[in-house]
This record gives sequence, structure tokens and C-alpha cells, in this order.
Amino acid sequence: MSIFSRIVAGEIPCYKIAEDENYFAFLDINPLQKGHTLVIPKHEVDYIFDLSDEEIAGLQVFAKKVAIAIRKAIPCVKVGQCVLGLEVPHAHIHLVPMQSEADMRFTNPHLTLTPEEFNEIAASIRAQL
Repeated sequence: MSIFSRIVAGEIPCYKIAEDENYFAFLDINPLQKGHTLVIPKHEVDYIFDLSDEEIAGLQVFAKKVAIAIRKAIPCVKVGQCVLGLEVPHAHIHLVPMQSEADMRFTNPHLTLTPEEFNEIAASIRAQL
């Protein structure tokens, strides 16, 4: 069971943004930018392109709703989307608020935020859903 499945199951705490019966969104605890969010299918699949057409379409529609809320809550030009998929064997989309494309470089230093900051960011995004 991946760490993400354990988060969905409630075994590991997270800063939840949104959830429905099939998908789950939560803040990345090692963010590139404030508001960096991970969007996952609840059904654990390692490789995003192994999802069914219906699942991948649903994941994108769910991610779009979350990205719209992020953009309203976090000052940014756009919300970038990235799928890497090597660090956790559970398909996921990174949504990252951007001022420029440089904000999406995963080699950039990551932010260190306090639990209070994470809670504030999550609450501000959830308020936009």
C-alpha cells in the first residue's frame, strides 16, 4: 500500500483540500510553492497511463476544480500541472501555483512551512471550492 493510499485511508494525516468518491487532493508537504497540491485517484495505480480512460478523465476534471480554487486562493499567474510518478508508486498530479515556468522546476529548493501555514493555505483553497 502506497503512502498516498494510507493518506486516503486516514492512517497518515494530511492537509486535505478536496475529496469525492474517486479522487483526493491534499497539500504537498515538500512544496515548490505555497499551495502546491497533489491530486490522486483513490484507486491505487502506479502509472497514470494505466488508469482507465474514465478514471484519467475524472482525475483531470477533479484536478481542474482544485486548480481553479488554488488560483483564486493563492496569488499566481497560472497553476501548472505536472505528472512525474517516480517518487511514489501511486499515480498523481502536481498542481503548482506559478509566477513563471521556473516555479515548476523540481530541482528548485522546496519550501519549509509550519503546520499553521499549511492549515491556513489548505483552508484558503477549500474556501474557494
